[in-house]
Amino acid sequence: MGDRRAIGVFDSGMGGLTVLRALRDTLPHEDLVYLGDTARLPYGTKSADTVTAYALQATRKLLAHDVKMVVIACNTASAVAIEPLANQHAPLPVIGVVEPGARAGVAATQTNRIGVLATESTVKGGAYARAIGALAPEVSIRQQPCALFVALAEEGWGNDAIAEAAAARYLKPLFDDPDTAPDTLVLGCTHFPVLAPAIARVLGDGVTLVDSAATTAETVAAALAANDLATDDPSNGSERFLATDAPERFARVGGLFFGSEIAADAVELVDLRHG
Repeated sequence: MGDRRAIGVFDSGMGGLTVLRALRDTLPHEDLVYLGDTARLPYGTKSADTVTAYALQATRKLLAHDVKMVVIACNTASAVAIEPLANQHAPLPVIGVVEPGARAGVAATQTNRIGVLATESTVKGGAYARAIGALAPEVSIRQQPCALFVALAEEGWGNDAIAEAAAARYLKPLFDDPDTAPDTLVLGCTHFPVLAPAIARVLGDGVTLVDSAATTAETVAAALAANDLATDDPSNGSERFLATDAPERFARVGGLFFGSEIAADAVELVDLRHG
């Protein structure tokens, strides 16, 4: 009925499960296969060539599961690898999270001042600056690398005093001057929504936090329709989880990102280096 094949989703670890959660909410009838490259996280401190190589390996593994589309649920990989993936696997649709996040940020700002919290690699690559600039050249963009956030999120410490202290330290340069402070903050890493409550407590009222997951899910839904790939099976879709290391930990901590419990025996251990 329609195209019953699954949608493939990958990230360096568990952060992309926030995107998977949004996909499940938006597309309840689609089957989903999620791959977390937990053996090699974080991607955000690695070179563009290394991240691209990892992304190509992850996509090959997902294609072995006969997926009809690939979603790069990682801002770092979206920033550097979306074109190589799309070119190598055309006409397979490949959707990243940077452009949808940029669109959501532009839609939210009232002052034309946007801040971006991301990994070091995403900030250095300037992907958000380019994407936001292409949509709204008048917008002022300030970026802040937050490498520690990934480790806090993966540790399950996203909403405690440690996360709040880290958020205060990272946010200070962006908000020191009220004349340049952003009114919108894009969470430019799929791990960061887990820290959103801590970030919001530091910021107080008046700043909009933008999580690209929901906008990415809408982009995926539109791409499915445009490419005649959506299923018309009315039954609920399934989720399949793959991890490259520590599947038990993936299941335990991953539930914080996915929003519901993941059974330990539901996570399959895979090796991306071979096939």
